[in-house]
Amino acid sequence: MATSYLPATTDSVAQALEARTPSESISILYRILENPSSSPEALRVKELAITKLSELLRQENRAEDLRSLLTQLRPYFSLIPKAKTAKIVRCIIDAVAKIPDTSDLQISLCKEMVQWTRAEKRTFLRQRVEARLAALLMESKEYVEALNLLSGLIKEVRRLDDKLLLVDINLLESKLHFSLRNLPKAKAALTAARTAANAIYVPPAQQGTIDLQSGILHAEEKDYKTAYSYFFEAFEAFNALEDPRAVFSLKYMLLCKIMVNQADDVAGVISSKAGLQYVGPELDAMKAVADAHSKRSLKLFETALRDFRAQLEEDPIVHRHLSSLYDTLLEQNLCRLIEPFSRVEISHIAELIELPGDHVEKKLSQMILDKKFAGTLDQGAGCLIIFDDPKTDALYPATLETISNIGKVVDSLYVRSAKIMA
Repeated sequence: MATSYLPATTDSVAQALEARTPSESISILYRILENPSSSPEALRVKELAITKLSELLRQENRAEDLRSLLTQLRPYFSLIPKAKTAKIVRCIIDAVAKIPDTSDLQISLCKEMVQWTRAEKRTFLRQRVEARLAALLMESKEYVEALNLLSGLIKEVRRLDDKLLLVDINLLESKLHFSLRNLPKAKAALTAARTAANAIYVPPAQQGTIDLQSGILHAEEKDYKTAYSYFFEAFEAFNALEDPRAVFSLKYMLLCKIMVNQADDVAGVISSKAGLQYVGPELDAMKAVADAHSKRSLKLFETALRDFRAQLEEDPIVHRHLSSLYDTLLEQNLCRLIEPFSRVEISHIAELIELPGDHVEKKLSQMILDKKFAGTLDQGAGCLIIFDDPKTDALYPATLETISNIGKVVDSLYVRSAKIMA
């Protein structure tokens, strides 16, 4: 088996690429990496072989093999510059990330690499792998562990003044706090990311990510016009790079249009030159919501939520805003329906609005408690009793104002008499 390896030459790599099956190509590339030669040419060829091998393993969905490849390459990493090691490690981790359903494997792989980089004192690579690990933990909803990891990492990176990595980490921290519903800390982390980004050149994809997060935070504060402008900036950046996140930026732009009662503009945005490139379920979902909002139809709204569950219910950002929009729409419809009545059966309102009776009853009780209208629920008779709006009697405030003014006059006269007596 001592002679099973192949010479580390470009011809060997070409032989691997010309193989009839991917398995055969992978086998040849592994044999090239087994070559013990450490000459500059051999190291260069091995680097090329690693790139091709990781790509083939990704295509074959062999995530475990990619993981073992990283362990196998550790002796090779001691022979090449640290910057090249960092590039290869990140390339292999990226390849694993492209394989579906490998979140747990990615987390364990990153933890292994963090331990190795600590042992080898490779600070630059460790910090980037830790940042990647924090992002994976956040995706897996391991928020506490991710936050603990980031808090230590931020202090360390600030001391080293690595601005580009600091932008990444602050942005990740902002997303993490937003997931935990801690809006003030999410905004503070985003501001820190923007401050660091202003001091350096930030790649367009990263700038688009910052704009996207800014839009999400402004939308959370109900400032939909500012949010729309940020989503538009993010969309332009991602669209130019053909980044798949462009469709989400466009989707959030349409959401902002709906939330500011400009649902009629949605069709125009979708049919624009930029919008036509991304026609699909994401935009169809927003168009259905816009149609329901324009027609003030709860039934169409419910249908849109049911038909586009993955695009609306499972997207936490869209779901949060559409929930408040649905509540507003439901309240408006209920107020309009009960206006002509002084006493009406709840079942009749449910029939008119085409919603389940218990759902309507729960919403009416909530509206009464919120003082949206004056009334009470007679659950024994299954009726809603609406009271006339109590007219405020102006006599009491006027009396209080008169007494207050008399008090001021008496005080003034007392001051004058005191001066005369003196």
